[in-house]
Amino acid sequence: MSAKSAINKEVFTPHDEKMLAAVQVKRRTKKKIPFLATGGQGDYYTFICISVTNKKPSHVSITKVKQFQGSSAFVKRSQWTIDQLRQVNGIDANKDCPEFDLVFDNAFDQWVASSAGEKCTFIQILHHTCQRYSSVRKPEFVNCQSKLLGGNSILHSAADSVTSAVQKASQALNERGERLGLAEERTADMMNSAEQFAVTAHKVSMSSQCINHY
Repeated sequence: MSAKSAINKEVFTPHDEKMLAAVQVKRRTKKKIPFLATGGQGDYYTFICISVTNKKPSHVSITKVKQFQGSSAFVKRSQWTIDQLRQVNGIDANKDCPEFDLVFDNAFDQWVASSAGEKCTFIQILHHTCQRYSSVRKPEFVNCQSKLLGGNSILHSAADSVTSAVQKASQALNERGERLGLAEERTADMMNSAEQFAVTAHKVSMSSQCINHY
């Protein structure tokens, strides 16, 4: 099981939530945290996750999840509602890069994703989620490539793929319907021809009988 699947199963599923996206990150600038605050557990992996409740009305959260070295468990550390998100900074609008910042009402974090691709996917899904679920005011997305905020996003590509598949299926059905229609027309023509032949044959037979009678 992948780390993201395990996070969804251990952290969100028990609370009747569904994880929409997760990105593994490291801080660009380390915070000075007292030893006692960390519990002395040593190194850890950090994931930023987006989740939504299964029950309506839907509530979306952005959660910081950690996995400490030597442990297979994932621990929820911090959580914000989507309405507390104020800004998403993609750092560079001209090229793919793994860095990004998240600004909340009461927090500001500077992150480096495990890869530029993971960061891009995360921001695409975060932007789509904000557009759909933000009820108060939508967060600002700055220094983000246009492809992450619409147009060629993976979400639009997926929708286009589904639409294309439906169109192809519909076209195939229409073509099949046309072929069936042609077959039915040909069958009807053959039946009409057979009926006409039978009528003609009957008339010929009657005429022959009359001639023989005379």
